[in-house]
Amino acid sequence: MAKKITMQKIADHLGVSKFVVSKSLSGKEGVNETTRERVIQAASQLGYFTQKNAYMQNAKRSSQTADNDRNKQSVLVLMPNIRSQTQDSLYWGKIVDGIALALDEHGLGMVIVSEHRADNFVNILNPGGLLGLVGVGTISTSLLLEVHRIGLPMVLIDHEDPLIPSDTVFANNMDSMSRLSNHLLGIGHTRQHFIGPIRYSRSFRDRWIGFRSALEEGGLQSQAGDDELLLQEGMDAIILHEEFKQWLMKRKKEDNVPTALLCGNDFIALTVCNVLREEGLSVPGDISVTGFDNIDDAARGIPPLTTVHVPKEAMGRAAVEKLLSRINSPSAPLEKILIAADIVHRDSVGELRG
Repeated sequence: MAKKITMQKIADHLGVSKFVVSKSLSGKEGVNETTRERVIQAASQLGYFTQKNAYMQNAKRSSQTADNDRNKQSVLVLMPNIRSQTQDSLYWGKIVDGIALALDEHGLGMVIVSEHRADNFVNILNPGGLLGLVGVGTISTSLLLEVHRIGLPMVLIDHEDPLIPSDTVFANNMDSMSRLSNHLLGIGHTRQHFIGPIRYSRSFRDRWIGFRSALEEGGLQSQAGDDELLLQEGMDAIILHEEFKQWLMKRKKEDNVPTALLCGNDFIALTVCNVLREEGLSVPGDISVTGFDNIDDAARGIPPLTTVHVPKEAMGRAAVEKLLSRINSPSAPLEKILIAADIVHRDSVGELRG
């Protein structure tokens, strides 16, 4: 039988006091952020969070009252206060719609919170009136730790945290991007390039990995991992426009422009198409462009975008079903659910000329 991981063992491992470990894991003040992160990381590596006493027992207590209280309880939907990650967005809004529909079918309410500071979040968190949490998009470790600390069951959509264990729901990004790249290879595009910040989210990294794998399996060399367009910070439209324009001008001077650009999402692809038009290049006559997500604007692009349809409402529904399953079976193994995504063929892709 594995030995129990206690706060004292974490303290001994790090060479700090048990008091410091306790404050760090409870989210209390009096510990600087660097020390807190070290404690959380050590606790995760040693297996503290996976023990029943750290999470499962609290979750079990919640489940015992769930059947009696369900009619008056709600699910917290946490969406950090980021401009591109709001209920009104073309991507996240559809996911929230799926969550709302599924909860309504089960007679449950929904409380949406947009908060990115752990101290503010603690003040509004009332676990006694909540069945669990569905996290939408990127959420900081400190926020997730607060949820985990009180034993509130949670499911994350389009995000996972290496330190805080939870059930997760993703589109099958890797497989879908691989199939898209293979489709382009099949119509002659052996000079492909991925456009998008791979450190922005887990989904972007998976899409990059799927793209790279398709080229390598086809016996082709993939772009270097230090390409400047892979290392962008954030998704600001103006910055993206200028950085891609500079990248394109450099490639044109070197006579090394790819014939196909596979973008991390539709927002990037639409920006790329705008820059290409400004520089006198035709899509798909000179360069084929693809997106990912199939937001409504993708079909209205000039030209309409070939993209990957992510079933956003289905992801929201799957997260709710997984959360209710977790409440009923708190000791079951954690799951990563992958939702299949299909290619939508439109006019931004054409066969390679000549």
